[in-house]
Amino acid sequence: MPRDYSRAQRVGDQIQRELAELVREGLKDPRVGMLTIAGVEVSRDLAHAKVFFTVLGDDEAIKVTSEGLRKAAGFLRRELGRRMRIRSVPELHFHYDDTQREGARISALIDQALAEDKARHRDDNDPPSS
Repeated sequence: MPRDYSRAQRVGDQIQRELAELVREGLKDPRVGMLTIAGVEVSRDLAHAKVFFTVLGDDEAIKVTSEGLRKAAGFLRRELGRRMRIRSVPELHFHYDDTQREGARISALIDQALAEDKARHRDDNDPPSS
């Protein structure tokens, strides 16, 4: 069987599931509200994990949530150690995942370009007035 799905990927998926539950049920920090754990990338040596999250709100909400997660990293890592059967739990590094925001921005730019192009072609097709 080919190793398409590495141990690091399996551990990352498990960390993602466990963190989602821990944040929802066990984290009491008011700075951390409604968020989604978008993904987890674990290093090959399983020492570090980049945890990507999304949160609704503006830049201030992102900053506050990021700070709350950074402060709770030790607690979350300890709880992961209790829940997972793994020799050592990776150090957690939280990063805001801006792919949704960037996707919406790019989509708006495409819509704007299409509208401008359509207006330009409509003007080109109008007969000259005498």
